[in-house]
Amino acid sequence: MAVTAASATEAVEAVFRIESARIIAGVARIVRDVGIAEELAQDALVAALEQWPASGVPDKPGAWFMATAKHRAIDLVRRKETYARKLAEVGRAMEDVPPPDQADLDDPDRIDDDLLRLIFTACHPVLSTPARIALTLRLLGGLTTQEIARAFLAPEPTVAQRIVRAKRALAEAKVPFEVPYGADREARVSSVLEVIYLIFNEGYSATAGDDLVRPALCEDALRLARVLSSLMPKEPEVHGLASLLEFQASRIAARTGPDGEPVLLADQNRNQWNRLLIRRGIEALQRAGDGPYSVQAAIAACHTHTTRYEDTDWASIAALYGRLVELTPSPVIELNRAVAVAMSQGPAAGLALVDALRGEGALKGYHLLPSVRGDLLLRLGRAREARAEFERAAALTGNAREKELLLERASRIGPGGGQAG
Repeated sequence: MAVTAASATEAVEAVFRIESARIIAGVARIVRDVGIAEELAQDALVAALEQWPASGVPDKPGAWFMATAKHRAIDLVRRKETYARKLAEVGRAMEDVPPPDQADLDDPDRIDDDLLRLIFTACHPVLSTPARIALTLRLLGGLTTQEIARAFLAPEPTVAQRIVRAKRALAEAKVPFEVPYGADREARVSSVLEVIYLIFNEGYSATAGDDLVRPALCEDALRLARVLSSLMPKEPEVHGLASLLEFQASRIAARTGPDGEPVLLADQNRNQWNRLLIRRGIEALQRAGDGPYSVQAAIAACHTHTTRYEDTDWASIAALYGRLVELTPSPVIELNRAVAVAMSQGPAAGLALVDALRGEGALKGYHLLPSVRGDLLLRLGRAREARAEFERAAALTGNAREKELLLERASRIGPGGGQAG
């Protein structure tokens, strides 16, 4: 059935956004190059824009895209190398790819295998962390270069170059399109989880810009975590990350006020927390282990067990942070533990831990250190010192919303240390 050009274009864009990662993954298995695979997927997109207005939207549009892209991949292989030799390498299944108008979905298990390979390839340690993030969002998140640049407040040409160089680096290093095993797999899983975690964190608490939260980035990371947990059901730490992100995402709506201003955890309306995401987090946590993401998920779960901030089990949270420090020693984690200790044992105990961190080079320029210290000083009645700490934290943060909040807290304390009315 013929459709209008506008409706066909809308259908093409919607289907491609959903299916692009699987298409690229399926084609990459044939051409063994994610850069070329993406180009072939884009060729299929152009073909759909040309053909669907006249022929109508196929019954199985995702399968149409997959078959069209794979036929182009096979043609490319035939042109580049002797067909018989390449056919033996990629498998006889290539001969059985049906024409696009007769396409049926590939075996779901094979697609999932290809998607897993794509995730591990995009997050290969040969790439820098920024390159892994950009390439993952491009190939697996389906984001355009412009969208990635806007999300991370980076110049679009910079992001474009980052993606191009990442694909070139993978090709030059001859990174195999495969899921690694043994020790290599364990190392690569850590890289994959780190990328997804960093993407979510940038959305959950933006490091710069006018918005505290960028929900779209959180959604992309959460979707990737869910995909990974379904593809790797026996990896406890994969479920740990999925659980953590479900819990964190459940609170997004309550983290900002009507005008986008930050709302501290103590002041959040817990009725706004998404109970469905919390249930998903609990289910994933039951399959998690004792790794860093799993422990962070357990900490997040503690907050969901009470309906009032005052009833939070801070002693358990402090103990969990202690375990997290053992797993991944970090001054940032120590700072978080200090907050939990202050809540369970009093601000003086927390301040002692915070002051011990003031010489840490890794925390130089980290705005949350003076922010936490200011809060503890205020609770101890040392208001003038607290004001200076809030002002110092405001000068360090790159996020406009956080800066406003910190300056507001400082302004409530008069120059002489008295609370403003």
